[in-house]
Parts: sequence; structure tokens; C-alpha cells
Amino acid sequence: MTTNPMKVKAHLPEEAGPSLKPSYLEAVSRVERLHRRLLDLVKDEFDRMGWDDINPVQAIMMFNIGGSELTAGELRSRGYYLGSNVSYNLKKLVDTGYIFQERSKADRRSVRIKLTPKGEEVAEVIDELYDRHLKSIAHVGGLSETEFEGLNTALARLERFWVDQILYKL
Repeated sequence: MTTNPMKVKAHLPEEAGPSLKPSYLEAVSRVERLHRRLLDLVKDEFDRMGWDDINPVQAIMMFNIGGSELTAGELRSRGYYLGSNVSYNLKKLVDTGYIFQERSKADRRSVRIKLTPKGEEVAEVIDELYDRHLKSIAHVGGLSETEFEGLNTALARLERFWVDQILYKL
């Protein structure tokens, strides 16, 4: 059952809007910067390894594909990428041998993708990078599991709010 966003809004005091604006704008800006920093981390990792034939977006895309076999549409629907970027990056990854592409036997319009061994190696590098971060994120970064749970809850609520703005044309 979907909650009516208008009813939820009615429970908030009117004065909450303007006082929340600086925090809201900071959160939006921080989400954008965090994404760029993640791409910088991946680029730095690949620079150290001497890999320069793929970009960080493509590497994260391969990590998210992982062991799955799916269509470009399914990858897009997971919410990770813009439509045109998926098509462009998948074509590049097929051309460079990181992804296998095969037309569906049932629906010739549909193309299934999966990682090649070369693509699996990239996904493993990203997985190992994340594992290295996890070893020190609590001690060095000062972030606990509880804080991540709260952060993820808040980000999920923000995402839901934005989706509702689109779906209900609010």
C-alpha cells in the first residue's frame, strides 16, 4: 500500500521548511560530492595498477553486474545509471572485452550481458577496495555500523521522497 504523500506532509509544521533548507541543500551537495569521491577512489586504485582502458563508472558498473546475467534495462532499473550512459558504457565494455553480450533466444530485441573473466577481475578489484575500506572505516573514519544504518535509512527516505515528487508530480 502506498502512503499518500499529501497526508504525510500535513503532519509537518509549516516552519520546518525554511529551517531545513540549509541542511537539505548540504545533503544534496554532499551526495553529489560523495559520488565524485568514490569515482576518484576507483580511479586512484586503477592508476596504481596501471589500468587505463576503463573508467571508474564502468568499473563500478561491472561490480554491480557481478555474477549476474541481465539486460541493459535491468541494469538501468536498479537505479545506478542514466539510460544513455548505460548503452554507451556497455558498448565500450563489450568492445574492450570486459562484458559478453548475447541476444536473447526468446526475444531477439533483448540483449543479455554478463562479465567476461577480464570483467570479473575488475569487479574483484572493486570488491577488495571496499573490503580494505571496511577494515579501517570504524577506527579511522569514525563510522560505526549503527551510524551506517541511520545514514542508509535517511538516504532511503530522501530517495523515496524524490521518487514521490516525480510519481505524484508534487
